[in-house]
Formats: sequence, C-alpha cells, structure tokens
Amino acid sequence: MGDVDMKISVVTLTRDSEDYIGDLLDSLTYQSMQPHEVLVVDCNSRDRTREIVASYMERFPYVKFINRPATKGVSRNAGVKAATGDVVAFIDSDAIANALWIEELNKSFEEGADVVAGREVRLGYEGWSKLKRVSIYHKGQDISYPSVNLAYRKELFERIRGFDPWFKEAEDVDLNYRAVDAGAVIVYNPRAIVYHRARETFKAFFKQAFWYGFGRKELTLRHGSLWSEYHVVDMLKIGKDESIWKIIRLAVGAMGYFTCKFFKGSVELKRKWRESELSSRY
Repeated sequence: MGDVDMKISVVTLTRDSEDYIGDLLDSLTYQSMQPHEVLVVDCNSRDRTREIVASYMERFPYVKFINRPATKGVSRNAGVKAATGDVVAFIDSDAIANALWIEELNKSFEEGADVVAGREVRLGYEGWSKLKRVSIYHKGQDISYPSVNLAYRKELFERIRGFDPWFKEAEDVDLNYRAVDAGAVIVYNPRAIVYHRARETFKAFFKQAFWYGFGRKELTLRHGSLWSEYHVVDMLKIGKDESIWKIIRLAVGAMGYFTCKFFKGSVELKRKWRESELSSRY
C-alpha cells in the first residue's frame, strides 16, 4: 500500500465557460472526499466566468483562480506549478465530477499508482456521445486517455516536465507517452467517473474532429510513426452503439491530420534541416 488520503489538487481550464463552470464547481465542492484545492486556470474569459468562480471562492477557500491565457498545455502547467497537493487531477470546465471522483482517485493512488485515468461518460446527442475514443498504444499501454479525467502524482508530472508547449492538441496523449517511457503504469479506474458534455452544434463537432486529427499528426511529428500502435480495424469499424458519425469524424479528422502534416510538418522539417546543417559545420 502507498500513501493514504493524498492531497489531490484539481486543475481545470476555462474560457468563456459561464454556462458550465458553476455545474463543475458544484460537483467538485460537494465530493465525498474534499479535494485539497481546486485551481481554475482562465484564458482571458470575456463572459461572467471569473465572476462565477469568485462567488465560489468566497464560500470555499480552497477554490482558487489563475489567469493564464496560452495554449492548453502551457495553461495547465501554470495550474500545476501553483498546486500544492501530492496529486494533480485534470478535468474539463464543461464536465461534471461524480460525487465519488476524488475518493476513487485517492484509492488508486493509495494502492501505489503514479497515473490514474477515470471513466468518461458523455452526455448529449446520442450520435456524438456514443462515439468511442480511438485508442493508441505505446509499450503495451493505452496512452490515449484524455485530460478530461486524468490524474498524476505531481512528482512524476514535474519529472517528465509537464505538458509540452509545442503541442496545440494531443498534449495529454504526449504526456502519457512520456510517462510510460519514464516507467509509469497508467491505471484505469472505471469508478472514478466524470460526465462530459458532447459537442452541441455541427460546427463544434466538426471543429473538434478537425483538431483531433491535427493532434494525432502532431504526435507522429514528435514521436515518429505511430500507426502500428493503432487497432486500425477497430478504428474503422462502426460499433454496436455507434453510427455513421464515426466515419464523418474520421473524415474531418483526416483533414486536420493532413493540414498539420503540410503546415506544421514543413516547419518541423525545416527546423531539423537547419539543425543538421549547423551540426555538420562543427
């Protein structure tokens, strides 16, 4: 057995989240086991987000606010830097934590886990909420668990230098990749449940799918080809609870993938060429 009753700091990002942030904070402040602190990292919200968070700070001293507009990885790193707990747990601002979420995470860390991924239950339009995550494996472990429900021992997070600011998307998958390289085992706890809203409009769904594909290409630029780590048949097969929206998501994601390849990929190629040219001079 490991540590008992870990100090768990929760980190969430917000931007114009006035419609959701209150629901999230309600779920976090009425847990069966109180979090050590809740750090809301805001990216210059233009709506009432900050005002709503301030109302919770008045009632719950462990709710804190940080303004750090940047990429998702950089903003989350700012939240972790400010955290004082033994564990940092990530959750999205449009999610709702089950009342036993913190308690279940703590149980896994009590048993010695370094990284814990919980279960994401999607809410909303069934055609989108039933779509399954496309898993990717590294050294036999599923590294595609998203930061909507993901927790790290802070010591490990800092040792692998947190989220890589180079990533626009898929920074959480990259973090898991490097954690596995560092010897960590990602423990899945299906009882650590987070309810997450599916996208509510066609525009939002297509935008999410595009950047999903963009992030997958970023991963190959950073870590080399990862196609052998996908279960391609499962990726293309429409499951029992899925629909044609799975194929549409893949098609839109392919657009994001090739956009990243031609634009960000060419920049990376030029950078590597310049580095090799400079090194050859000495």
